[in-house]
Amino acid sequence: MRDLVWLIIVLLIIGWLIGYFAFPDLGSIIHILIVIAVILVIYKLLTGRSL
Repeated sequence: MRDLVWLIIVLLIIGWLIGYFAFPDLGSIIHILIVIAVILVIYKLLTGRSL
């Protein structure tokens, strides 16, 4: 189950990178993906679970 969060983070970052380079006009929607990924990483760090 803990690997599921890492999978989501990786998928969000890959989606953000693809969107950033393929569709640069959709900046606000694409950057929401990276913000969600960063929030998940911070959540993992604050809960003290191993990364």
